[in-house]
Amino acid sequence: MQTIVRPDTQQKLEMMTRAGQFDCDGEPALSTREKHKRDFLSKSVVQVLRPDGPMTVLRTMQTSACEKNCNYCPFRAGRGRTPRISFSPDELAGEFIKMARAKVVGGLFLSSGIIGGGVRAMDPMLATVELLRKKYDYRGYIHLKIMPGAEQAQVEQALRLADRISINLEGANTDRLAILAPQKDMRLELLPAIHWAHQFSRRRPFRHKLPSVVTQFVVGPAAESDHELLLGVDWLYKKRGLSRAYYSAFSPIADTPLENTPRTPLIREHRLYQADWLLRYYGFSADELSFADDGALPTAIDPKLAWARRHLAHCPIEVNTAPRAELLRVPGIGPKSADAILRARKAGRLQDLSHLQAQGAIAKRAAPFVLLNGRRPPQQLSLF
Repeated sequence: MQTIVRPDTQQKLEMMTRAGQFDCDGEPALSTREKHKRDFLSKSVVQVLRPDGPMTVLRTMQTSACEKNCNYCPFRAGRGRTPRISFSPDELAGEFIKMARAKVVGGLFLSSGIIGGGVRAMDPMLATVELLRKKYDYRGYIHLKIMPGAEQAQVEQALRLADRISINLEGANTDRLAILAPQKDMRLELLPAIHWAHQFSRRRPFRHKLPSVVTQFVVGPAAESDHELLLGVDWLYKKRGLSRAYYSAFSPIADTPLENTPRTPLIREHRLYQADWLLRYYGFSADELSFADDGALPTAIDPKLAWARRHLAHCPIEVNTAPRAELLRVPGIGPKSADAILRARKAGRLQDLSHLQAQGAIAKRAAPFVLLNGRRPPQQLSLF
């Protein structure tokens, strides 16, 4: 998961002190327009928590002007209080490379508002990234958002230039998207881009690592169910090579049509990420998960435990003989501990919870759902 964290005041001061190093002494005084742009960029410095550790990135827009009126978005066309700032490719590439060389940022996440359609919006974004790669020989991390309605050639060029591209579906399906963003068309503008990315990646015309393709959903205001969301995501993982999905709990923005819609509880976002993890790494399908009658995941317990209570409580798995896929269904056993169990079984049978614990499993969580050498382990055994 990539969690975005705003740097605290001290961090921001240190960053901007370093950023000042890339302004040459004697530079002419900045115009008001240039000051607004510098301020816009300084506020766009964020920390992204990646699996390989935190990264400070410039998370910014080619332009904050937009013709779309998405009902939840602070940059929607009808919201007057939003500042409208645009960068030329030369401006944005030049400012970013200064920040990168001063070690203020370690990567770029580039999005944009849309003026004149998605094709026209993509051109300056691609030009900015191409300048960074070819003119400035920048080899660091770039995440590029694909605009709704982008052409196939633009998607393919983005895959050549970026480390990650995002094609944000926003809604679980066309009906839900219409509530969130009535001017966007999922079938004509968004899903084709995911299909093109999948086709292009399968041809593997890369010397470097294949870029990842991700999407994002706005969770809550369109009244979609968790089942709806996860069914669609499961299909995208299996049929379109999607790398991962992000779930953003809705938070209302003033002066938007959804400003009075309740915010989505963070526990729902958390459970969706847990269920998504099961789809990607544990061999589950969306239809196997436990949902309430309204399609919601349980909030009181995590999705894996809910499944195990329904399927394993009266039919526990024998740890000494179960294949890896079955071991992964047991709460407390993950990919690493499952592999460790398989290795340990070659040396002898696992006979008690301490043996399970030694392989990295959370034995207390696993105990109700496993057999060890044909016997249920005592669940009140102290493990420490």
